[in-house]
Amino acid sequence: MSALKIGDSFPEDVVFGWVPPTPDNKDIQSCGVPTKYPASSQFKNKKVVLVSLPGAFTPTCQVSHVPGYISKVSELKAKGVDQVVVIASNDPWVMSAWGKANNIHDEFIIFASDEGCKFSKSIDWMAGPDRTGRYAIVVDHGKVIYAEKEPAGGVTVSGADAILPKL
Repeated sequence: MSALKIGDSFPEDVVFGWVPPTPDNKDIQSCGVPTKYPASSQFKNKKVVLVSLPGAFTPTCQVSHVPGYISKVSELKAKGVDQVVVIASNDPWVMSAWGKANNIHDEFIIFASDEGCKFSKSIDWMAGPDRTGRYAIVVDHGKVIYAEKEPAGGVTVSGADAILPKL
């Protein structure tokens, strides 16, 4: 498969790993139990912003990219977004801890693992051999309505400010 384009159907069989938030695993030091997030089936019935980042807690991702989505939750919801799914190549436990470190404790924004970079490799949007690329894909009930990979450096096409006008 090559990069996704506007009008494409979101691919079948895309699954991410994640740790669903529960009262028992709310604390950043509790691990929780990883499970599968069946993105393909979930995206068929929702308007979703899929945000891919090269790595949890890395400087650009943590300082410039993630905060934009967190601060714009109300605006995203007002545009009909049902969920923001943040993925990176890290395992589900690290992604869960990253969400908790950002005070995310519900399922509007979830932090999930593109385990083995399987999805990012399938669309050829990588940041090196073992890191997911920096990109954003908006899926509206199974159809891609926005898909852009960042050029080298910065957050110009995949941040919340770039996505909001496209919704």
